[in-house]
Amino acid sequence: MNPLEHLQSIQRRCFLQQTACGLGSVALANLLSGAVSAADETPSLAPKPPHFPARAKNVIFLFMAGAPSQLDLFDPKPEMQRLHGQPVPESFLKGLTDSLIKGSARVMASPRKFAKHGQCGMDFSDYLPRLATCADDLCMLRTLHTDTANHDPAQLLMQCGVPRFGLPSMGSWVTYGLGSESQELPGFIVLLSNNGPGDIAGTALWDNAFLPTVNRGVTFRSEGDPILHLASPPGFTRDEQRERLAVINDLNRARLETQPDPEIASRIAAYELAFRMQVSAPDLVSLSSETKETLESYGIGDPKQDTFARNCLLARRMVERGVRFVQLYHYTWDDHSNLNEKLKVNCDKTDRPAAALIHDLKQRGLLDDTLVIWGGEFGRTPMNEVRRGNTPGKEGRDHHAAAFTMLMAGGGIRGGQIIGATDELGYSPTQDPIHVNDLQATILHALGLDHERLTFRHQGRDHRLTDVAGEVISKVFA
Repeated sequence: MNPLEHLQSIQRRCFLQQTACGLGSVALANLLSGAVSAADETPSLAPKPPHFPARAKNVIFLFMAGAPSQLDLFDPKPEMQRLHGQPVPESFLKGLTDSLIKGSARVMASPRKFAKHGQCGMDFSDYLPRLATCADDLCMLRTLHTDTANHDPAQLLMQCGVPRFGLPSMGSWVTYGLGSESQELPGFIVLLSNNGPGDIAGTALWDNAFLPTVNRGVTFRSEGDPILHLASPPGFTRDEQRERLAVINDLNRARLETQPDPEIASRIAAYELAFRMQVSAPDLVSLSSETKETLESYGIGDPKQDTFARNCLLARRMVERGVRFVQLYHYTWDDHSNLNEKLKVNCDKTDRPAAALIHDLKQRGLLDDTLVIWGGEFGRTPMNEVRRGNTPGKEGRDHHAAAFTMLMAGGGIRGGQIIGATDELGYSPTQDPIHVNDLQATILHALGLDHERLTFRHQGRDHRLTDVAGEVISKVFA
């Protein structure tokens, strides 16, 4: 290497070293400034303005985990009666890649009787006589479709917008965007009822993921202490509790000054909320102020109604108190065999309370501001489930992602209408197909939120509930 080349090499190394240090300093300063600004945005459930005027203020989502059979509850198919027990017609199989429908399964007509209800003439099976009385307040969506027919990923897609773990749930997005009108209760509450072990994706369905912790769903028990260990120990007075909390919060604030982490601010807010909930939560779950007529309308006291009836009434009491998003999980509707009998059990437990909730909200003037949603993660096949036996009267249906039914009411929804239609076997949409992300965009729209603007930057990307999809279903609104 000649002297000139050696000098140029030294100059290049010096330039790169000095520039790298300089760029590194700039990057570090930018990261630190980002951390400070994030800490300045103290996580809070204080009410926030929507993007545009909202139709609804609150949401009650009645989630029927395990997937109810739309063909036996909402979508009558006379042609299936003619084809019952026969192989699926060859003309229908053209272009289909579904191995289930091309296998040994045969057409399974519903044994249920359907009738039209309300002035709108909406179809309901005889298993849902109470919900049928709400026909003129309901919007029936017959053409929901999803991306997967496995329970956990389909439930995650319905609640989190993407069929994988680690993303915020719908209730978390809503409270992140709007906060809550309740200062005494969490903004997002989850109530569980079940019919034994079932397929459910667990706490990921109400997780906040990378959103602030204050936006996580809080599970309430329907009886006893709403949250275990919420009450103070015997002999520990409220004043003593307040003093202890003040010391804990002083320590947390001191830590926040030296380490500007938003999660520390969330912890402070959580302690304060828990203190207030020691009074408000027991009052919430006590139904002593409800009339006998109200309790009977929900079916409380009837062992057939299980805990779902109580949870429906609690949901009404929660939105009355300003809770933004209430989610009820009832499972399991996963009827691979003996569908006719098992479906009756779940309908008996949920039909009366769900109808009572809608009527009660309407009577109290709350339905206009409360969006009520009913449905599961996917539907059931038009064929019988061949893996679990074909004993006459004991057949079941397999998972079906291509078409299923959901219900909406209140919150600006135009009731008394059916949106979408499916083919003669109820297999695929033939009119107005609706993807799960479309439903999510519509729910946010009812709350005054633009699903494309409600974002959170995480790991270098702007995330949103609807991921990269979603169109508002404008037909549902009045």
